[in-house]
Amino acid sequence: MATAVRGTQALRVYLEMIKFEHSIFALPFAMIGMMWGSRELSGTPWPGWAKFALIVVAMVTCRSAAMAFNRIADRDIDAVNPRTKMRAIPAGLLSLRQVNVFFFASCILFVAAAFALNPLAGALSPVALLVTLGYSVAKRFTPLCHLVLGLSLGIAPAAAWIGVTGKLQLPILPIVGAVIGWTAGFDIIYSLQDEQFDRDTGLRSLPQTIGGANALLLSRVLHLVAVGCLIWGGLLVHAGGWYFVGVYCAGALLIYEQSLVKPADLSRVNLAFFTLNGFVSLGLFLFALVDQVVR
Repeated sequence: MATAVRGTQALRVYLEMIKFEHSIFALPFAMIGMMWGSRELSGTPWPGWAKFALIVVAMVTCRSAAMAFNRIADRDIDAVNPRTKMRAIPAGLLSLRQVNVFFFASCILFVAAAFALNPLAGALSPVALLVTLGYSVAKRFTPLCHLVLGLSLGIAPAAAWIGVTGKLQLPILPIVGAVIGWTAGFDIIYSLQDEQFDRDTGLRSLPQTIGGANALLLSRVLHLVAVGCLIWGGLLVHAGGWYFVGVYCAGALLIYEQSLVKPADLSRVNLAFFTLNGFVSLGLFLFALVDQVVR
């Protein structure tokens, strides 16, 4: 086993542990919620540097806490899964104490940032934290754990809206639904890799419960629902044409993503999971941003 890293050498390992690059999944949707909430509140999509910075800090620390908790909770499982045995804790790159300190520090920073935004954001911060931590527990009990993961990312646009406006309002809720469906859909695809491992270890997932082919079909339904929710959300906030061009492009990417994966051929799962979904979230945000700027 490797020796636990210390000091500045640990930074790269921490970033790898929390998959920092995967922030590209939820953060762009949070930015859409921020812009739309600011437009609703003040007629401009920019809420100011202070709120922007606090929203980014809250997003990153909440997600970091969730990923660290997942690594803590799954350390014994990761150690016996060939796909995950080189993660930081089972590989000995970080000690359990180091990851626990990181986890609690992330939780404290998240709650502090939420309270700095406004009272409602602060009051709801423990709820948001429990939801984002829920996936690590849910996959031990229910095959619907993919929807729990979807909810943990799906609250990002609503949280950003609340962070700007101090209120939770109807127009942002379809985007919450869109992110839930999109995330659950691609998580089902990703979990196809562990279908047999989940059966052997008693973990729950839809591929483990209903089989890869049926789970993949449900993934496609969820992505269809996600696109429908994106359209609905745009209509509720009276988004312009550029946003709906972005929705069209996101839908086309999801169709391509689904075409890459088959139950008997998982060779392109990583392309479907990370690369294309990064384009979906970041691309939609850029179109939404242009839509706001040209108004």
